[in-house]
Amino acid sequence: MFGKPRFEDFDRSRAAWRWRGQARPDFAEAPGPDQESVWDYPRPPSLEPVRAALRVQVGETVVAETRRGLRICETASAPTYYFPLADVRMELLEDQGPSSLCEWKGVAHVHHVRVEGALLRGAAWRYPEPWPGFELVAETMAFHPAHVRCFIGDEEVTAQPGGLYGGWVTTKLAGPIKGGPGTGGW
Repeated sequence: MFGKPRFEDFDRSRAAWRWRGQARPDFAEAPGPDQESVWDYPRPPSLEPVRAALRVQVGETVVAETRRGLRICETASAPTYYFPLADVRMELLEDQGPSSLCEWKGVAHVHHVRVEGALLRGAAWRYPEPWPGFELVAETMAFHPAHVRCFIGDEEVTAQPGGLYGGWVTTKLAGPIKGGPGTGGW
């Protein structure tokens, strides 16, 4: 589907990004005392461990649960959370193969989630052969909160605006967050 894209093939598009986390734009919201500004996240994105309890479920069925997660934070985006494969009920996922491309992480395999009689298309994805800098996500799975219920501790997250990106929006974030109309240049 993608041929064999290489990390180097995206140097020009990566160089075109205006916002890189070095300074907040004038339109950025000021974060409250317990918040993070998505405009302080770096580009290229950072990858960091998460010790909070992360959970994904459909109805009453827990699809994934961990305290060993990772999150990727990129300028203007809500963080995306990744679960170690050992903490995911892989029997509930159906690999659809290479389906999308990230200029930072490489080629993603999209997965459908089949649980409680429902088929949730595109609800999860992973990078089995990530590009340099993101090797730690090779054995992880991410979930899209527009398709499944996702939690950090007891807080149920909402989906990043627009439906394209899989970021987890919480009350701890100050935006605006890219994804909605008019944010394509961020």
